[in-house]
Amino acid sequence: MAQSPSLPKYLQDDDVSQECRDLLPSLPSEQGWVGTTLHLYQGFWVGPRHLKGVLACQRHFRAQDTDILLVTTPKSGTTWLKAILFALLNRTKYSGSGSQGQHPLLNHNPHDLVPFLELKLYVEQDTPDLASLPPPRLFATHLPYQSLPQPVRDSKCKLVYLCRNPKDTCVSLWHFTNKLRPKERGENSLQESLDRFCRGVSLFGPYWDHVLGYHKASSETPEKVLFLKYEDMKEDPYANLRRLAGFLECPFSQEELREGMVDEILRLCSFDNLSGLEVNKRGKLASGEENKAFFRRGEVGDWVNYLSVDIAEKIDRVGEEKLHGSGLKL
Repeated sequence: MAQSPSLPKYLQDDDVSQECRDLLPSLPSEQGWVGTTLHLYQGFWVGPRHLKGVLACQRHFRAQDTDILLVTTPKSGTTWLKAILFALLNRTKYSGSGSQGQHPLLNHNPHDLVPFLELKLYVEQDTPDLASLPPPRLFATHLPYQSLPQPVRDSKCKLVYLCRNPKDTCVSLWHFTNKLRPKERGENSLQESLDRFCRGVSLFGPYWDHVLGYHKASSETPEKVLFLKYEDMKEDPYANLRRLAGFLECPFSQEELREGMVDEILRLCSFDNLSGLEVNKRGKLASGEENKAFFRRGEVGDWVNYLSVDIAEKIDRVGEEKLHGSGLKL
């Protein structure tokens, strides 16, 4: 049965390929956070429309050695780091123009400037024309490491991975998905969302498997995968932005440092600046999400305002079990 065309695209499950239609019945399924059903594919949970993009991306994306991919689980600071990466890589082109209203971040949401491979480009077209984009091409993905297109893993392209404390991630995901749910469906309860998260049932989850995959890849190939923590970025953004620039082989020059380029980028990409822009207060993505939904608080430790001690300890116990022996602490 066809769905109402009034539904935003992210809730439309009927716009899928025949390949998806053939595959979906064989996949385990669970009720999703927003309203669509999630299906377990290659060990992670994904919606039908997104699966279409995943399959097309895995089959057709051809990585270039100069590509840069930002990788996150949902609600781990993706919007902020998209802005930072875009500003960093384009700093010469737009240097000094921010106050004049010429910088693209002042008029475009970061998700429009740094598109997702499987949620944007390969959902809209099976084979988008990406070869003509000038290097370095900057994309984003939520795909787990083991499900990246093989050309990504075989190439010398750079992966920047950002993870966030699971308690803050879960609370942020709960807020975000409730904003996206149609009003007639009501809100998910926090308890229900926490139970799903701990069971691993969240978009591109399980969360801990996702994080561990990239932590291991970073340990084995540190020249290819940079593993960052949201909390470290918030605590010392200046040092971590310089670290990021070094990893991407575009370090700040002494002249740029003297002229305050690092601070300029951080001011431009700050939560207060981005959330206050007209485009992020009133605009929408092509897929239907309101831009303002991507800006809530962005604070470290906000989970204490929502989770009881018992629930927080439950998440910690799950994390300790999942991360045991990895050397990773979140």
